[in-house]
Amino acid sequence: MISSLLSFLTASILLTISPGPDIIYVLVKSMTAGKKAGFMISIGLVSGILVHTSLVAFGVAAIIQQSEFLFQIVQFLGAGYLLFIAFSVYRSEDNFSLKTSEVIESNQKLLKRGFLMNVLNPKVSVFFLAFFPSFISNTEAHITFQLYLLGGVFMLQALLIFSLVALSAGKIATYIQQNSRLLKVFKWVQIAVFVLIAFALFL
Repeated sequence: MISSLLSFLTASILLTISPGPDIIYVLVKSMTAGKKAGFMISIGLVSGILVHTSLVAFGVAAIIQQSEFLFQIVQFLGAGYLLFIAFSVYRSEDNFSLKTSEVIESNQKLLKRGFLMNVLNPKVSVFFLAFFPSFISNTEAHITFQLYLLGGVFMLQALLIFSLVALSAGKIATYIQQNSRLLKVFKWVQIAVFVLIAFALFL
C-alpha cells in the first residue's frame, strides 16, 4: 500500500507540474490579479477534484463488485485513453503565452470559477477513471476508501503545487520564457508518464 501511494504521488506531481490549462491559468491569474487571486483559483480547482474522485470511486467500486473482467476492460480502455493523451501531447506545440487582464474579481467568484472549470470538464473524470485503477493495491477490499485516499493525495499535492506557482508566478513565468528547452522537457516528461502508466495498466 505504501509503495503504491509513493508511486501514485510521484506520478501525480509529474502530471501536475506539466504545463496544462489548470496550472497555466493559476500562473496567469497570479501575475495579472495577484497571488491571492491565484490561490483562490487553486482552491476552486482542487475542490472540483473531489467531485470527480467521488464519481470514479463509486463507479469503479460498482464495476469491481459486478465483475473482475469488467474491471479489466475498464483498465484496458483507460490505458488506451492515456496513450491517446500522450499522442495528443506529442502533437501539441511547444509554446507558452501570457494573456494579461485588468479585471478584478471577488474571492467568491474566483473560487466558483476554479470549481466549475474543473467539475464541468468531463475529461478530468475520464482521466481519473484511466489513472486511478492502476494504483489500487487490493481489488478485494475497501476499493472506495482506496480511491478516496488517492483522490485526497492528488488534491493535497495539487493544492501545494498550485499555491507555490501562485506565490512565485513572476519568477516562474520569466524563467520559462527565457528557457524554451524547459517546455520540451516538461512535454516529454508528460508523455513518458502517460505511456508508463498505460503500460502498467496493460500489464
